Amino acid sequence: MEGGAMAQYRKEYVSVNLDVDQNGLISPRFIRWANGRVFQIERQTYKCRAASSKVNGGGIRYTIIIQGKETFLFSEGNKWFVEAKEAIQ
Repeated sequence: MEGGAMAQYRKEYVSVNLDVDQNGLISPRFIRWANGRVFQIERQTYKCRAASSKVNGGGIRYTIIIQGKETFLFSEGNKWFVEAKEAIQ
Protein backbone atom coordinates (compact mmCIF):
# COMPACT_ATOMS: atom_id res chain seq x y z
CA MET A 1 0.00 0.00 0.00
CA GLU A 2 1.45 3.32 -0.94
CA GLY A 3 1.41 6.18 1.53
CA GLY A 4 0.16 4.10 4.46
CA ALA A 5 0.85 1.17 6.66
CA MET A 6 0.64 -2.26 5.07
CA ALA A 7 -2.02 -4.51 6.48
CA GLN A 8 -1.94 -8.13 7.52
CA TYR A 9 -4.89 -10.18 8.62
CA ARG A 10 -5.67 -12.67 11.34
CA LYS A 11 -8.52 -15.11 11.74
CA GLU A 12 -10.76 -13.71 14.46
CA TYR A 13 -13.53 -15.93 15.80
CA VAL A 14 -16.67 -13.96 16.68
CA SER A 15 -20.11 -14.56 18.17
CA VAL A 16 -22.95 -14.12 15.69
CA ASN A 17 -26.63 -13.46 16.34
CA LEU A 18 -28.67 -14.84 13.47
CA ASP A 19 -32.18 -15.56 12.29
CA VAL A 20 -33.27 -18.91 10.89
CA ASP A 21 -36.48 -18.90 8.86
CA GLN A 22 -39.03 -21.69 8.48
CA ASN A 23 -37.06 -23.11 5.52
CA GLY A 24 -33.78 -23.21 7.48
CA LEU A 25 -32.29 -20.17 5.72
CA ILE A 26 -29.68 -18.55 7.99
CA SER A 27 -29.38 -14.75 8.07
CA PRO A 28 -26.62 -13.26 10.28
CA ARG A 29 -27.80 -10.08 12.04
CA PHE A 30 -25.07 -9.00 14.51
CA ILE A 31 -21.37 -9.72 15.10
CA ARG A 32 -20.01 -9.58 18.66
CA TRP A 33 -16.24 -9.32 19.21
CA ALA A 34 -14.52 -10.88 22.25
CA ASN A 35 -14.12 -7.37 23.74
CA GLY A 36 -17.92 -6.93 23.73
CA ARG A 37 -18.22 -4.60 20.73
CA VAL A 38 -21.31 -5.35 18.65
CA PHE A 39 -21.80 -4.51 14.99
CA GLN A 40 -25.12 -4.71 13.19
CA ILE A 41 -25.10 -6.38 9.79
CA GLU A 42 -26.97 -3.89 7.63
CA ARG A 43 -27.34 -6.17 4.63
CA GLN A 44 -26.25 -9.49 3.19
CA THR A 45 -25.41 -9.27 -0.51
CA TYR A 46 -24.10 -12.76 -1.33
CA LYS A 47 -23.54 -16.22 0.12
CA CYS A 48 -21.34 -19.01 -1.27
CA ARG A 49 -18.88 -21.74 -0.29
CA ALA A 50 -15.38 -20.23 -0.37
CA ALA A 51 -11.95 -20.19 1.21
CA SER A 52 -10.52 -17.07 2.78
CA SER A 53 -7.85 -15.44 0.61
CA LYS A 54 -6.32 -13.65 3.63
CA VAL A 55 -6.29 -16.21 6.46
CA ASN A 56 -6.45 -19.99 6.68
CA GLY A 57 -9.94 -21.38 6.66
CA GLY A 58 -13.17 -21.20 4.82
CA GLY A 59 -16.67 -22.55 4.66
CA ILE A 60 -19.82 -20.62 3.87
CA ARG A 61 -18.79 -17.04 3.09
CA TYR A 62 -21.34 -14.31 3.62
CA THR A 63 -20.68 -11.00 1.89
CA ILE A 64 -22.13 -8.44 4.28
CA ILE A 65 -22.37 -4.70 4.78
CA ILE A 66 -21.38 -3.23 8.18
CA GLN A 67 -21.27 0.54 8.68
CA GLY A 68 -21.59 1.00 4.93
CA LYS A 69 -18.55 -1.18 4.11
CA GLU A 70 -18.48 -4.57 2.44
CA THR A 71 -16.72 -7.37 4.31
CA PHE A 72 -16.81 -11.16 4.64
CA LEU A 73 -18.15 -13.31 7.45
CA PHE A 74 -17.35 -17.04 7.37
CA SER A 75 -19.31 -19.92 8.87
CA GLU A 76 -16.78 -22.70 9.47
CA GLY A 77 -18.51 -25.73 10.96
CA ASN A 78 -20.01 -24.51 14.25
CA LYS A 79 -17.81 -21.39 14.45
CA TRP A 80 -17.86 -17.99 12.77
CA PHE A 81 -14.85 -15.86 11.85
CA VAL A 82 -13.85 -12.64 10.13
CA GLU A 83 -10.59 -11.53 8.51
CA ALA A 84 -9.47 -8.99 11.12
CA LYS A 85 -7.03 -6.36 9.87
CA GLU A 86 -3.88 -5.50 11.82
CA ALA A 87 -1.60 -2.59 10.90
CA ILE A 88 2.06 -3.52 10.47
CA GLN A 89 4.33 -1.34 12.57
